[in-house]
Amino acid sequence: MKQILKRLIGQTFPRLQAYSRIRHGFTDRHGRQPNLLFPTTFSEKVQRRKLLDRDPRLPRLADKIAAKDYVADKLGKDWIIPTLWSGTQLPEQPAWPIPFVVKASHGSGMNAFVRRPDELDWPKIRALSTQWLANRTYGSWGGEWLYSQIPPRLLVEPFMGDLSTLPLDYKLWVFAGRLAFIQVDVDRETAHKRTMFDADWNEMPFTTGWPKADRPLARPASLPAMIAAAETLGADFPFVRVDLYEIDGSPKFGELTFYPDSGWARFDPPHWDLEIGKLWR
Repeated sequence: MKQILKRLIGQTFPRLQAYSRIRHGFTDRHGRQPNLLFPTTFSEKVQRRKLLDRDPRLPRLADKIAAKDYVADKLGKDWIIPTLWSGTQLPEQPAWPIPFVVKASHGSGMNAFVRRPDELDWPKIRALSTQWLANRTYGSWGGEWLYSQIPPRLLVEPFMGDLSTLPLDYKLWVFAGRLAFIQVDVDRETAHKRTMFDADWNEMPFTTGWPKADRPLARPASLPAMIAAAETLGADFPFVRVDLYEIDGSPKFGELTFYPDSGWARFDPPHWDLEIGKLWR
């Protein structure tokens, strides 16, 4: 009876279910309940967006396949990493030159990298991709509405950059079309670290979710183009994180993120959560 009632509540009052998950998840990670009526911190405003914002553009723009057409229209095709294949079931044998990447379109962390022949365990990758597509409730754990609206699909892209490591992630935080700062994630396969920079590549005195990198990070050659592109893509939204790469000196689009870390990553020092929240109007 309890399970039946829970299912009925989830079907009839989906936002009530999302509210419960948002409130409990936030409290577990931040040590306090979120103020959803009058949010002030960045983390609280992410929770409000998850619960209340049903902008129909968001699912399309978070879809790793569909977003490419949107970004190509805005920035040009040179910004796009080509799609070698897309669909709902991988072929029995790969038909693409190594190196390549297999991804799911409807969430994060669902990737298989084939950089060298010894990483080509195709039966394992096919089994993983089946699990990804079966996960039709990605993001529900955090009340992340938009992912429930993305049709689960697969895509294959060429692997870009140095084969010895994943390319640096440049994640540009944009508020109403204006860059606030740039998050750079390094060592994602080993000991994940994260450093924040301003538009002039000065290191900022905070991080979120992960410790700062333990080494200097060079300013990307294409930084001005990255900033201009991110501000173009973010012009119509109160907040969006624009994720980019730099490959052989040229910027490439990664994805658009509307719920960074589900708003659950803690800022260090904590007062920066409020300072960044002031930018989201």
